[in-house]
Amino acid sequence: MPRVRTLVLSDLHLGSAGGVDVLRRPAALAALLGALAGTDRLVLLGDVLELRQGPVADALAAAQPVLAALGEAMAGREVVVVAGNHDHALVAPHSEDRGRALGLDETIEPAAASPLAAAVAAALAPARVTVAYPGLWLAEGVYATHGHYLDLHGTVPAYERLSAGVLARLLGGPPAVGAVPGDYEAVLAPIYALLGAVAARASPGRPVRGAGAAGRTWRAMTREGPRPWRAHAAAAAFPLAVRALNRAGVGPLRADLSGAALRRGGLHGIREAAARLDVGARAIVFGHTHRPGPLPGDDPAEWAGLWNTGSWVLDRHFTAGGARSPYWPGTAIEVDSGGAPRLRRLLDDVDPGVLSPRRG
Repeated sequence: MPRVRTLVLSDLHLGSAGGVDVLRRPAALAALLGALAGTDRLVLLGDVLELRQGPVADALAAAQPVLAALGEAMAGREVVVVAGNHDHALVAPHSEDRGRALGLDETIEPAAASPLAAAVAAALAPARVTVAYPGLWLAEGVYATHGHYLDLHGTVPAYERLSAGVLARLLGGPPAVGAVPGDYEAVLAPIYALLGAVAARASPGRPVRGAGAAGRTWRAMTREGPRPWRAHAAAAAFPLAVRALNRAGVGPLRADLSGAALRRGGLHGIREAAARLDVGARAIVFGHTHRPGPLPGDDPAEWAGLWNTGSWVLDRHFTAGGARSPYWPGTAIEVDSGGAPRLRRLLDDVDPGVLSPRRG
């Protein structure tokens, strides 16, 4: 059987406010297109579009040139689009119709998934486009999913983790062992629908309030040296708030916002979701956390069986260390049907200065 070479990338967030989605920079797009030579299948593993900061039409318009370039590079070959939490609208009608019968690896024709998925497929022509949700098998024993289900199990008290925890508590608790994807959708899909409805009513060219709030909050809470008194007060009250949330049954959460805690929280969350869904894979490829891995220097035991695609977003709050930051954009996972996944850093030879969002 011939080997199939698959390139998996996630969290493009095309249409993000401020132009932080680096694939709208020519140098970044050129680097990705060069990596597609010899690729049999391209998997866009969720959060391809940024649908939480403004109307869908705005995101599609911003994404159109990038999607067209990818489609041309993959002409006649397969592109698989997987929905994430920021572009859940790609599959919302289908997942709602399927309910608890939603499987781990459903393949859907774009027109059957949603009008939005059909529009994305049209933009990716002449590539052959299918939609998969909540994930797909890349090779024997290798499963890929965006990773947003981990928000019901992560230990970091991020906004989405808290909202998912509260709603799960109201519905009787998070999905247990033996769960099916529909159990996760029942908790998470209403949150995504609400956030999408808010974004749809935003004024053209003006992102909804709160865009980028997670990064700003993290930076304010973890920065060293002088910081505003409000940040000091919030940092002092934070452990107390986390303890209260744990007592209320929203956790388990930890009051640690260090880089190591963010990494470990995501890895713990995806392991929990995979175990409760009985995925049974030797390797799981996911995105969502924007932290690629395993990177050189990471503990192999901590990452055993897990691979993260990273992102294509230059968030200044998480990339203050420049290209040395573990959140530096431009990573992907390559999977050969006959071997193990491996991490690729596609922007290492690109001048970091040309990736910065344009100003003015």
